Amino acid sequence: MPTTMAPRIRTLPELLRRPTPEVAAALVGWRLIHGAVVVRIVETEAYLAQGDAASHSACGRTNRNAAMFLAPGHAYVYLIYGVHHCLNVVTAPEGVGEAVLLRAAEPLTGHSELVLRRGAGVRERDLCRGPGRLCQALGLTRAHDGRALFAGELRLEPPPTDEPRAELLIGPRVGITKSAELPLRFRAARSRFTS
Repeated sequence: MPTTMAPRIRTLPELLRRPTPEVAAALVGWRLIHGAVVVRIVETEAYLAQGDAASHSACGRTNRNAAMFLAPGHAYVYLIYGVHHCLNVVTAPEGVGEAVLLRAAEPLTGHSELVLRRGAGVRERDLCRGPGRLCQALGLTRAHDGRALFAGELRLEPPPTDEPRAELLIGPRVGITKSAELPLRFRAARSRFTS
C-alpha cells in the first residue's frame, strides 16, 4: 500500500471544498465529537458519484440515501444488514451524492460512555474499530441522518495544531465487492485502532 502524509486543513468548510478522496485522506486525525465523547478518526473510505459501483449514489437518489445528496458537511447515516449503523460525511456539492465513510476511531474522552454502549468486556482497541462499532460506541443512529456536522452535539473538529500529521496507508476499500479495487481507503499507518 502506498503511503502519504495526511494533509493539514484547519476548517471544515475549507476541507469540504476539496475532492472527496482528498477529504477522506485529510479526515484522518480529525475529531468526531458526540456530546462528551471525543474520538480521533483513524480510518476512512471515499465513495464517489461517478465510476464507483459501490457508492450508494450509483443508482440515484432514494429515501435511504437522500442525505448523501445534501450539501457538504452533513451526516449520512445508514443501516447495514439491518443491524449496524454507519456514519458518512457528505462531501460533494448538493445533489451530487458523494461521501466519506468513517471506518474507525481512537477513543480520546468519554471512555465510560463508550464502554457502556459497547459492553464492559470489549477491549479499548475494539471500542470504535469498524464503522458499525464506531456508531454503536457513539450512540449514532438513523436519527442523526442529515444533521450538519459543523457545530452542536455531533460535529467534526480539526486536530490540535501541535499534533503531528498522520502517515497514511492508501489502498482498496474493504467489505465490498463492486469497485473494490479503487484506492479509496485511508488509514493512520501506526494506529492500532484501524479495522
